[in-house]
Amino acid sequence: MSQKRIIFDLDGTLTDSGEGILNSVEMTLRHFSLPVPDRQALRVFVGPPLRDTFIEHGVPANRVEEAILVYRSRYNTIGKFENSPYPGIPQMLEKLRVLGYSLVVATSKPEVTAIEIMDKFQLSRYFDEICGATADGSRDEKSKVIAYLLSRLDDASNIWMVGDTAFDVIGATAHGIPTIGVSWGYGNVNAMVDAGAIAIVDTADELYEKLTSL
Repeated sequence: MSQKRIIFDLDGTLTDSGEGILNSVEMTLRHFSLPVPDRQALRVFVGPPLRDTFIEHGVPANRVEEAILVYRSRYNTIGKFENSPYPGIPQMLEKLRVLGYSLVVATSKPEVTAIEIMDKFQLSRYFDEICGATADGSRDEKSKVIAYLLSRLDDASNIWMVGDTAFDVIGATAHGIPTIGVSWGYGNVNAMVDAGAIAIVDTADELYEKLTSL
């Protein structure tokens, strides 16, 4: 059998990036004099492509690139490091590597930023590939990022996805990849189940047990 390979989402799965993202989103909405929802409502910004979510929150489509620039002016300097790995994640990754798993990342975050964050928290060493979105938005949907990742792999016949939103499940399913959902992130558990997640786990230890039982 081919080597087991696990695709991990980043935001809401490996690291809790909400503070930096939401602080930057709030600044951007104020820039456009738009209503700023409470933090719970703003959680929808963590994970999906920003362009779509900004439009859903009132940014005119013809000014969405301006919104991205405003957002990144804060996020790329301060917000990206208002972030931390979830409890147990580094230890889980270490154990999976010891068992010989190939670990990769597919995120809708710009790839260069994802690598900076992974390096900052010393997570990059566990991963064979870290793939993300392009700055111009041409590769920001999860299915497109996964397609790019798969094009870089020599074998994708024994592969699973781990994510915290229905977008992760849908993006992986588009390529015939089953997904395990994690409940500690920013997505909706019922939405992940409805999208076809094969299991939901509540802790890094539970995730390790599930992955090693497949």
